[in-house]
Amino acid sequence: MDRLSTLSDLIAAAKRAGADAADAVLVASTALSVKRRLGAIEQLERAEGFDIGLRVFVGKRQAIVSSNDPDPRSFAALAERTVAMARVVPEDPFAGLADLVPIPPVDLDLEDPVEPSAESLLQRAAAAEEAALAVKGVTNSEGADASWGRFEIALVASTGLAGGYVRSAHTISATALAGSGTGMERDYDWGSTVYLSDLEDPAAIGRRAGEQAVRRLNPTRPKTARLPVVYDPRVSGSLLGHLSGAINGAAVARGTSFLKDRMGQQVLAAGLTVRDDPFRRRGLRSRPFDGEGMPGAVRDIVADGVLTTWFMDWRSARQLGLASTGHAVRGTAGPPGPAPSNLWLLPGTASPAELMADIREGLYVTEMMGSSINGLTGDYSRGAAGFMIRDGQLAEPVSEVTVAGNLKDMFLNMIPANDLRFRTGMDCPTVRIEGLTMAGS
Repeated sequence: MDRLSTLSDLIAAAKRAGADAADAVLVASTALSVKRRLGAIEQLERAEGFDIGLRVFVGKRQAIVSSNDPDPRSFAALAERTVAMARVVPEDPFAGLADLVPIPPVDLDLEDPVEPSAESLLQRAAAAEEAALAVKGVTNSEGADASWGRFEIALVASTGLAGGYVRSAHTISATALAGSGTGMERDYDWGSTVYLSDLEDPAAIGRRAGEQAVRRLNPTRPKTARLPVVYDPRVSGSLLGHLSGAINGAAVARGTSFLKDRMGQQVLAAGLTVRDDPFRRRGLRSRPFDGEGMPGAVRDIVADGVLTTWFMDWRSARQLGLASTGHAVRGTAGPPGPAPSNLWLLPGTASPAELMADIREGLYVTEMMGSSINGLTGDYSRGAAGFMIRDGQLAEPVSEVTVAGNLKDMFLNMIPANDLRFRTGMDCPTVRIEGLTMAGS
């Protein structure tokens, strides 16, 4: 099936039904996943999906309808329903298609030609789980998962815009349990890449999951204190998540962000840079164009600690009197909204050990749960678990603590280490933040 021709036919049907303008997005997927627990296969699943989303405009009114019917004979009825819906909804003065910008050819190397068999996925899951169970102190397993997926995305608009791309994904994860009874602890590790050749050895992933579970045995609940907090790389990315939420154009336009008036001002410590790059080769969030067909650009969202831009789609950009930054994301059933692509905090120069060396007493966080973030004020409170830091070294495990502060102050006090790894698409190295409150016993 020619995806672009299919969407072009749908756009033509929308115009015939009375739409002034329209765009359509298509997502076709194939996925294979397995789960193994204690040597037994718990899941073996193959799924294929096909979804089309049509967005139409009648003046400043818009409506969106999705369908999983690939038959072009259904397009006329789909278009008529969507246009009928658009005629009865309120006007949106900021609604409209993206300005037509040519999509330049770019090779992001997002499609791995290797399609694994179910047997090879089971072998990876087995290697991960067996490595976890082999760790001394591990007493049980929540299993290991391995999966592969191929996703095809296409977008066509009545302005003449048309484009598409394919991405693949390979993942492996393992969760181990240590101890027994009420003293049992769990931990996990994972890997996710575009190419199988970039995926870490499943046995290494499983072994880390086991070792981390054993390290968490017999946790204490320390007394409440104000101290330095060090975020492990697997949780430090959440700080970028809070930053990206605060500079989301939709939140800024609504006035619901604590950074809404900080454009051009210092929001991170001097010297720190946060980069967004939709064109990173084999990046987990790479894309040749965004959900509205904008090509995007490599941007230092924060440069030398200074906020340089918001994340904007066209609707939020029009509200703010600006232009889209190419950060629209969308599914087939909803309108576009702004979000980052590959986002990371550039690393510092100190190793994690050097970053902690002068901490007499602190907290090293490896897991976070729950979230109480006030988008208007930046007040921050999250449950956490990890280890105490004593005289620059990791000490006893701790759990059931809360880390609290204010994101405005936290951002200005971030110190990154030099251990950045690209694992999730929103990545930070180890990060130290001074003066947070650890609420314990």
